[in-house]
Amino acid sequence: MPAYTDQRTGVVPAVCSLDCPDQCGLLIHKEEGKIIKIEGDPDHPVTQGAICHKVRHLAERIYDPKRLRYPLKRVGPKGEGRFERISWEEALETISSRWKALIGLHGGESILPYSFYGNMGRIGTEGLDRRFFYRLGASRLQYSICQAAGSEGYNYTMGANLGTDPEDTIHAELIVMWGINAVSTNMHQVMLAEQARKRGAKVVVIDVHRNQTGRWADWFIPILPGTDAALALGLMHVLFAEEMVHEEFLRTYTVGHEELREHVKSYDPLKVSGITGVPVEDIYRLARMYGQTPASFLRIGNGIQHHDNGGMCVRTISCLPALTGAWLAKGGGAIKGNSGYLEHNTTALQRPDLLAAPTRRINMNLIGSALLELDPPIRSLYVYNSNPAVVAPHANKVKQGLGREDLFTVVHDLFLTETAAYADIVLPATSSLENKDFFKSYWHHYVHLQEPVIEPYGESKSNVDVFRLLAEAMGFEDQALRDSDDELIRQSLDHPANPRLAGITLEKLTENKFMKADVRPLFPGRLPTPSGKIELYSRQMEQKGYPALPTYTPLVSDEELPFWFIPAPNHHFLNSTFAHNDKHVRMERMPRLHMNACDASRLGIVSGELVRVRNERGECELTAAVGEDVLPGVVVSQGLWAGKAGAKALVNSLTPDRVADMGGGATFFSGKVMVEKLV
Repeated sequence: MPAYTDQRTGVVPAVCSLDCPDQCGLLIHKEEGKIIKIEGDPDHPVTQGAICHKVRHLAERIYDPKRLRYPLKRVGPKGEGRFERISWEEALETISSRWKALIGLHGGESILPYSFYGNMGRIGTEGLDRRFFYRLGASRLQYSICQAAGSEGYNYTMGANLGTDPEDTIHAELIVMWGINAVSTNMHQVMLAEQARKRGAKVVVIDVHRNQTGRWADWFIPILPGTDAALALGLMHVLFAEEMVHEEFLRTYTVGHEELREHVKSYDPLKVSGITGVPVEDIYRLARMYGQTPASFLRIGNGIQHHDNGGMCVRTISCLPALTGAWLAKGGGAIKGNSGYLEHNTTALQRPDLLAAPTRRINMNLIGSALLELDPPIRSLYVYNSNPAVVAPHANKVKQGLGREDLFTVVHDLFLTETAAYADIVLPATSSLENKDFFKSYWHHYVHLQEPVIEPYGESKSNVDVFRLLAEAMGFEDQALRDSDDELIRQSLDHPANPRLAGITLEKLTENKFMKADVRPLFPGRLPTPSGKIELYSRQMEQKGYPALPTYTPLVSDEELPFWFIPAPNHHFLNSTFAHNDKHVRMERMPRLHMNACDASRLGIVSGELVRVRNERGECELTAAVGEDVLPGVVVSQGLWAGKAGAKALVNSLTPDRVADMGGGATFFSGKVMVEKLV
């Protein structure tokens, strides 16, 4: 019997599984085998007992009466959501027989897995699943919907996702939250910033929307979408011109500072103000604050990278700490992500050697086009840990593709999602509190172990268990497809190439719940860039056809429409997770469209009225929220609304499925729309 499930009543440790940087330590209160309360673990060094509402009310999601209890097969037209109960034996036989036939006729590439990190447990998201589909010879998915563009851009500068230890940021003297609604998406960075504030630090927020984080800041700077690189270059112009750079740091730890010094002369504050919408005097003020504060810290958010120029935006901003030498000050520097510190043995976990021959790779942002246009076609789709009908761009195209009668679709999920409504077979999934897995933050430096806390709900099964069963049904005899959960975790943590994980083992995690990696300051030291230094000038980028120096490139204006549309996250959902749960929907109240008062007045729109937002890709209806929280020409929605609440508020029906400048990333925030009063 797994640990903790025997303990019917009492308090047991756990970890939050959500795709969130904070990855909180939890305490689960149980009575007679059922969760009655979830609270934060006060012993966790970073999260310190504080958790968000999403997790505090997680039990309501786990015990939601709408949760799937047993396998289903479709009995009505695709999209209607009409199903009947079947056994696991029938489900596995149906899937395996269809796949065997497809492979015999069209090869393994006719099958595509589609997933992401709806659950951040590593063996459940990139373990048996990857092994199984490699062995199957399926088409491969390019996992690029979230951080791909920004990570590639940051890596050109710094070599890997390596940044400041968040625990050190209590010592920062200036904190710049750039393109991140941290109050809603990284609350513990806000808690750490509050500690720094008590020591005298100032908090600046740069964003397209005065959201909760913007209202919390000491100074909010509104900016036009996709112009962040221009602002960063304008700051560099002032830093060099007014001799606020750390010359010794530049000589010792960077390459290309002289070329950059010359390059940014063309980005004077007047020109940059015209691009960004940030007043000239604010550009000078921010540059001087940054240049005159040794322990300045940048928290670089995900929002910036979801533009056509997103990779270069992040690459450019990540150069700023090098100019002032902020990396040398405790709490200074930057965080885009810190996943590089906790890099596990992905080769041992995923086993790409099981793929007999290379297969085609399909960008998950282009799933609509792939389902409709790819030749040879995708003939079967297996979806888990994701809900592409809601989360993928150009949603109407995605739904059209999912509606193909000749597409055999299997969905493994906790709920009958919008994607599941198009499935031929639906499989019930366990929650993270019903599984064993290991977790690693991409912000702080701790690795966690999750032991099962409760028994599986109904007939639900974990990803790992389902892929073992599918491997057996397909007749695969590879030991790699039979490895136990413990064996998968051990293989993942055994990674001599990353000495920071040395000493973190399954046995020690079982004893300690979580452990911190052995992370040292980046400087003095050698970075994993080609030069070993911060690359302000990147020959690697030059060889790949990018500008070698940080550069501003305007967004693609795909339609001559008046508003840039930013579909940002909200406070009570995480992508479409929780959007199916009544309590979270009530807390978030309604889907809104934030717009500037000048634009609203011109269109005769007042707060509280329904408006239609449309472009050539689709339309949705939102409630207007009029004020000064966005600049003229910009509109912002919040949250991926699903279920009944999202029937007319599917914001991804408006978003483009172009890919960003780097990493095949998404361009959710680079679409244009028309807004009109609903009459």
